[in-house]
Amino acid sequence: MAVLIVVSFILTRGLKVRNISRRQAVVETIVVKLTNITTDMVGERGKALAPYLATVLLYIGVANIVGIFGFKSPTKDLNVTLALAGMSIILVQCAGIYYRGVKNWLKSFAQPVPVVTPFNILDLVTRPLSLCMRLFGNVLGAFVIMELIEMVVPVILPAVLSVYFDLFDGILQAYVFVFLTSLYIKEAIEEEEEEGKAKKKKFRKKIAKLATAEQKKTA
Repeated sequence: MAVLIVVSFILTRGLKVRNISRRQAVVETIVVKLTNITTDMVGERGKALAPYLATVLLYIGVANIVGIFGFKSPTKDLNVTLALAGMSIILVQCAGIYYRGVKNWLKSFAQPVPVVTPFNILDLVTRPLSLCMRLFGNVLGAFVIMELIEMVVPVILPAVLSVYFDLFDGILQAYVFVFLTSLYIKEAIEEEEEEGKAKKKKFRKKIAKLATAEQKKTA
């Protein structure tokens, strides 16, 4: 976090609207690309959440690859992955309440039929647990494999495999975490869209009935 904050502070100093520097152009390109990626994941309606998702993507990505430089990856700590998963699921529920309202959000736990309500409530626990354990397990698993390889073949091979386990797999796990979070958010928003369409359809039917009744009276 300290590295990201310091780098962000350095890169965003002296920003201009016109005649921008090459540094600013590179920073803007990175921000736009990350925001576009997360916006595509969460959809147009949830684009307000894209900056948060981009930040999480950047943080987990950097946290996963610091092992290349000899540091301990924060995501090898279960508390870190649990906190990230908890924040993400809280965001999902807040998005559901914001877009659907408290009443419709509570009703969603009894959908599609009331008998599944306990399972929908249990989902509040299983989703963050799944996000947490997936990230923690993959990062820890890669670390264990690398340690075993270094014990058996201490020269050359660990450096080659480190490119995959520490770099490629680290970035991939960050992407998967953010993708699943955005998928949960999109689910909640799409349900709101379906409810909105149903309400509009019901409203149109009501208007059509009133119009028909008015025509009969006139006749």
